Amino acid sequence: MRKTALVIATTLLLAACGGKEPASQSQSDASFESRLQEQLLDAKPGSVIDVPAGHYHLQRGLSLRTDGVTIRGAGMDKTVLSFKGQVSGPEGLLVNANDFTVENLAIEDTKGDALKINQGRNITIHGVRIEWTDGPQTTNGAYGLYPVKTQNVLVEDSTVIGASDAGIYVGQSNNIVVRRNHAEDNVAGIEIENSVNADVYDNTATKNTGGILVFNMPNLSQAGHASRVFRNKVFDNNTDNFAAKGAAVASVPAGSGVVVNSNDRVEIFDNDIADNQTANVIISSYFSTNYYNKAGVAPEYNPYPKGIFIYDNRFKGGGDSPDGLKLKTLKSAVYGINGHFPDVLWDGYVDAKTLVDGLPPANDRLCVQNGDVGVLDADGPHDYKSPTTDTKPYQCTLPKLPPVTLSPEPKV
Repeated sequence: MRKTALVIATTLLLAACGGKEPASQSQSDASFESRLQEQLLDAKPGSVIDVPAGHYHLQRGLSLRTDGVTIRGAGMDKTVLSFKGQVSGPEGLLVNANDFTVENLAIEDTKGDALKINQGRNITIHGVRIEWTDGPQTTNGAYGLYPVKTQNVLVEDSTVIGASDAGIYVGQSNNIVVRRNHAEDNVAGIEIENSVNADVYDNTATKNTGGILVFNMPNLSQAGHASRVFRNKVFDNNTDNFAAKGAAVASVPAGSGVVVNSNDRVEIFDNDIADNQTANVIISSYFSTNYYNKAGVAPEYNPYPKGIFIYDNRFKGGGDSPDGLKLKTLKSAVYGINGHFPDVLWDGYVDAKTLVDGLPPANDRLCVQNGDVGVLDADGPHDYKSPTTDTKPYQCTLPKLPPVTLSPEPKV
């Protein structure tokens, strides 16, 4: 940052910290917004844009299209970019660039997505807070941290609260690490969608509708596979689903811990998963979603989850109050009114064309090596008429996935 810019920003900081939020955007906030957008437009590769501590009110979305830029605040609770009352955008910050780092700041109350990064390589998000401060509402922006069609992505030490779709969402991307984040009061806390090679670990997901999701949607640029979900704390994700009607995550039942939908080669291990009232883990297919049959799908799309390995997790509670009439009826029919689903709930859809002696091929199976953890095959294909609790089909193992390595390793 040039010296004059730092002086201007520091002056704005003093004006912004007066303690009362103005009824309309003050002149100092307008000047700050204009100057910050100018810095983003004028940035060169290697530029570091330092945003001082302060609570700044912005009315228009920001954008960056230059490679090799770092945006740095003074801390996620010290440098706050508030878009409450945003009049244009819709994003808070839209980035189309490679080698991008954003760290140590907050983005609040955007009209749409808070931080969207589109088609970039070597992306680092560190110590960023995203929040919609009026709590869970359908009118909140859909996505908090939103890298899409990106390569070599690190999201760490960040917090997202209140997204009406997904708090931390990485979609159609490759080589991903999501670690040490906190996701709360979102529809989906953390979602990996149509992405390849993702490690999701040491995160806390609580009070969302669904804690951690690994999805594969039809008709997107690539299919997803090879995700590891481990060492996370996923508990009390029982918030009513407040997604917009028709959104993919609108089909996620409240009370979902970890959900895998139509994705392949997913490992769920060494997590603490507790008190998610529909089920601690849900394995499901495209046929159990609310977007099923709404439009045709590409012929190469695989609607079935294949090669799912669940092992060495610590489960507690959950499954006692599933969301939706069908699931409530199923739970009561199999386990009684006062019973609960087991820790693993599977919708029961399989690719019948591939079965050998009634089972999927060895590497396509659902394998559970988790002590005496139960599994319910809900028999979704027959509308839950013949569910089974037999765990023998899941007593198998799968080859373990290698850790994701980011190259070059981010420097934060």
